[in-house]
Amino acid sequence: MATIELTNLTFRYGRKPPVLRHLSLQLEPGHIYGLLGSNGAGKSSLLRLMAGLLYPTEGQLRVNTHDPRHRSPAFLEDVFLLPEETDTPSMTLDTYVRTLSAFYPKFSQEQFQTYLRTFQLPETIGKLNALSLGQRKKVFISFGLATNTSVLLMDEPTNGLDIPSKTQFRKVVSAALAPDRLVLISTHQVRDLDALIDAVVVLNDHEMLLAAPLERVGQRLRFERLAETVPARLPADVLYAEPGLRGQLVVRENDDPTDDTPVDLERLFNAAVNNPQRIKRLFSTQLP
Repeated sequence: MATIELTNLTFRYGRKPPVLRHLSLQLEPGHIYGLLGSNGAGKSSLLRLMAGLLYPTEGQLRVNTHDPRHRSPAFLEDVFLLPEETDTPSMTLDTYVRTLSAFYPKFSQEQFQTYLRTFQLPETIGKLNALSLGQRKKVFISFGLATNTSVLLMDEPTNGLDIPSKTQFRKVVSAALAPDRLVLISTHQVRDLDALIDAVVVLNDHEMLLAAPLERVGQRLRFERLAETVPARLPADVLYAEPGLRGQLVVRENDDPTDDTPVDLERLFNAAVNNPQRIKRLFSTQLP
């Protein structure tokens, strides 16, 4: 079963200040996690650590019981990382798939073709480097899903996709989830993960502010709209407020866990980075 476990993990490049500080986290199979953070928050570095491309400076990291730094064959064939930017080889799609799929024993050509059709890519694709950015993204997303690795890491996968393609992305990723598969998607385009993820991890200022299932977020926070006439001083239970078309859009503490509201990921992220200590206190318990 797919698992990722971080214990007091710290990472820095050389003697520079830490990119990530004292992260402890456990991710389980059967979930699509959203990894949220501003540019420079350490999201890409964290994914590369999980893929064994970088090594922790301190602490421990286990992926499917493996230490990623060793990059053993059993580890590599069951973890796939889709980076934000991928070098596009001057080769045909058929050659690309035939070459890389050999490293992934559970790769499915049938699933790959299904994902390509869902993304409405042409049946005949020539050289990959002749495709547009959006088309290349769709090809690499489809390939990553079709590897059927138990751990799938995706770094800013929706960059370069238009609005209809982002809808298709959510469709194919949700369909590809299985009880023994773990999907972790990093993005700073928070709304691209609406209605897709079921748990969220928020990084800011090189530390983890929040790690929780969305169900728990809805139990502990309320996402509401205050009336047009907003008091000069916001209520004490409000963590974050922003002007909306008809009043103030707010995030506030929920004093009735049985009466939850739909989670707004963008407002949740803004509340976390604007009020980090209260968020950490509310969500001191880690993901199950």
